[in-house]
Amino acid sequence: MTGSSSNQADRTASAGGAGDAARPRISIALCTYNGASFLEAQLESYQTQTRLPDELIVCDDGSTDATRDILAAFARRARFPVQVHANPVRLGATKNFEQAIGLCSGDLIATSDQDDVWLPSKLAVSERALAEDPSRGLVFTDAEVVDERLGPVGHRMWDAIKFGALEKARVRRGRAFEVLLRQWVVTGATMMFRARHRGAVLPIPDNWPHDGWIALIVSALATVAFVPETTIKYRQHSAQQIGGRKLGWRTLYQIAREVGTPYYRLAYERSLLARDRLLALREQVRDPEFLRMMDGKVEHQRRRLAIIESPSRLHRVVASMGELVHGRYRRYSPNLGHFVKDMIL
Repeated sequence: MTGSSSNQADRTASAGGAGDAARPRISIALCTYNGASFLEAQLESYQTQTRLPDELIVCDDGSTDATRDILAAFARRARFPVQVHANPVRLGATKNFEQAIGLCSGDLIATSDQDDVWLPSKLAVSERALAEDPSRGLVFTDAEVVDERLGPVGHRMWDAIKFGALEKARVRRGRAFEVLLRQWVVTGATMMFRARHRGAVLPIPDNWPHDGWIALIVSALATVAFVPETTIKYRQHSAQQIGGRKLGWRTLYQIAREVGTPYYRLAYERSLLARDRLLALREQVRDPEFLRMMDGKVEHQRRRLAIIESPSRLHRVVASMGELVHGRYRRYSPNLGHFVKDMIL
């Protein structure tokens, strides 16, 4: 199913894309799956942008609720061109985003979830941040975490993921790759990146979340910026795959015990895939040191996997201490809590 405007040229002009050749075109890449409960609010928030998008590309992953009807109705009334693609077979979130990004024709691509609400300045803020510096490949912002009814829950996304002063200072100094090698800080729903990097990030490995992969790869090729303001209401609900909850140590410890070896193996496999991609892009990587750091990350994840698989508590303690002494937890893990976790689990 494909929905598009019958007066597409008029809508493109009203979105600011046809009348100004110097202005970059902005594409929104939206992925949907059984999102009828919250989708209309998200779609309407695109309509209220102070800087309208030049196109909306939607890939629906086999919805069985009213999602497609909602999309079709929106395509008819939207103030910009809308294309809706229905997948004949389910792709899953990562591959669906890969497809949507690949279909975008804009110079700048903003990825979107189906259940949030964008504040009116969202696209304008990100476009301006990229325009300030042509070397920037990606920009992201903070998000207000809200409940199902869009009521504030008392914290922002950066509070939940602990994107603090030290990490922000590193990003400002052009060291976003180091930060992203240690921890996830870029929420895809707040992200905009230049389409010129699409060939580097696609295809996206299906065991990576699309935002984590895109942010890491782009940060190796270009500088990354953040804007310290909220541009979306990030909705929390029971069907959500990844949330913005603030978790205490007790909860984190319980989660760590439950995930076990598969979590460590996945982290190791993801690091291998990232290293392979950067090696393939070595001529574009802006600092050769990044490749050495990527090797260090792979080795750290390999050692952590070996630690968790060891039946010997003594071996786990000794090996964890070795990683600590050599500084690999500091360089490649989000915090020293991971050192404690490896020793005691």
